[in-house]
Amino acid sequence: MDVTVEQPSHGRLITAEHRELPVPAVFRYTATDPLAVHVDFPPEVSLDGAGATWTFGRTLLEAGLQGPAGGGDVHIWPCGGSRTVLEFHSPHGMALLQFDTPALRRFLVRTYAVVAPGEEDLAAAVDEGLKALFPTA
Repeated sequence: MDVTVEQPSHGRLITAEHRELPVPAVFRYTATDPLAVHVDFPPEVSLDGAGATWTFGRTLLEAGLQGPAGGGDVHIWPCGGSRTVLEFHSPHGMALLQFDTPALRRFLVRTYAVVAPGEEDLAAAVDEGLKALFPTA
């Protein structure tokens, strides 16, 4: 069953000058990719005018809502009781965004209604990942 959960969210980009700029985003989860969470950013907020999607583990989001979590390209941690920071690293630089914690928790709970934690079909997820890496002609 292909079920998708989407939740629009308003992030705040923290600049080097410690200013906060509003950034729209959509958090997305699909039953066909049960281990991942996707964050879609529209073209108007990117440097090259193309939309961007960041993908990371659903368990990383869950852990980051509780305390500092992540490594590599994505780090997540709580910032006070009402905000959560998502830090994205790319070859072009780093972006630090804050999102409302209650909204992220609601999104996570909605994903659990689609696929409960521990119920992810890992074999199907591996198959989907391999198909994405090695498309057939």
